[in-house]
Amino acid sequence: MVRCSCVWFRKYGNFIDNLRLFTRGGSGGMGYPRLGGEGGKGGDVWVVAHKKMTLKQLKDKYPQKRFVAGEGGNSRVSALKGSRGKDCEIPVPVGISVTDENGKIIGELNKEKDRILVAEGGLGGKLLTNFLPLKGQKRVIHLDLKLIADISLVGFPNAGKSSLLSQVSHAKPAIADYAFTTLKPELGKIMYNDFRQVSVADLPGLIEGAHMNKGMGHKFLKHIERTRQLLFVVDISGFQLSSRTQYRTAFETIILLTKELELYKEELQTKPALLAVNKMDLPGAQDKFHVLMHQLQNPKDFLHLFEKNMIPERTVEFQHIIPISAITGEGIEELKNYIRKSLDEHSNQENGAYHKKQLLNLQICSTVSYNEPPPKNAVTIPR
Repeated sequence: MVRCSCVWFRKYGNFIDNLRLFTRGGSGGMGYPRLGGEGGKGGDVWVVAHKKMTLKQLKDKYPQKRFVAGEGGNSRVSALKGSRGKDCEIPVPVGISVTDENGKIIGELNKEKDRILVAEGGLGGKLLTNFLPLKGQKRVIHLDLKLIADISLVGFPNAGKSSLLSQVSHAKPAIADYAFTTLKPELGKIMYNDFRQVSVADLPGLIEGAHMNKGMGHKFLKHIERTRQLLFVVDISGFQLSSRTQYRTAFETIILLTKELELYKEELQTKPALLAVNKMDLPGAQDKFHVLMHQLQNPKDFLHLFEKNMIPERTVEFQHIIPISAITGEGIEELKNYIRKSLDEHSNQENGAYHKKQLLNLQICSTVSYNEPPPKNAVTIPR
């Protein structure tokens, strides 16, 4: 079993995950009516993905948040075809979704150097336009960041996620007895001795009603859409947000977290999931853990304890359940190894499914080619 050599987390001060920008393509150049010259086309505005970029860096570098491409060159005697205007590129982080003012998706940038055209330059003056140039396209766009990570931590506030981070990383997250200590996402990587890296997203805690945008709501939930797997973190003693809210056992916490994910987007439930049961150092934790394991093995026997609208359509089947204590370090190494094991297992399944699909496509193509009748005008050679 490969052991982790170290883990680090990169903290983002004043984290920004959405930004509104004004963009305008460049105007075309003037035509030359007497000689039939055409003006150059205006430059375009592109959004381009860069790995080391953040939205905060973009905002700090361009505080006006206006991006205008260059104008096309005018037609003249020495150059009847006007030069093309200079394109404008907006550098953004990987994982950006670009939408217009009406919320319509223009495109997504999921890997380095992906690019999307957001504002087209105007045509240069030519015969069809009476040699008058056209203005460039104006567009207000919204950049929405959804973190891309191997694992996302999912849990209610005070489940011990920040304490867990302090155990598995060099980060120093805020730790306190009050609920909301994590207020912005953090990205990090688990580093293994064989140079394997696993990226982890630590996100603000959910509360009941997050799917309706309560608490961090959509600001949190959108970030797990592009995560490969989920790591549920629950307190073995249960959870109570405040004296005015109902106390929830560890089992109830898991069911409610599952329901919140389902109500926000059902596809999230299809993601592979692990469960870290935290605070196993507390008195009576072992007995509570045995009860929890029995409940998770027979969930339908206990769903009658919930109101009907709180029961998810399907319960999560955890690939691995690991009891841990972020205070004493119990189970931390096992958790790291199970994270890697789960990712490897799922990756192998995906590769196997892909190869099967490719083989099936080849077989279908071969069958079609073999059975396809010759064209009417084809010459056939008798055997």
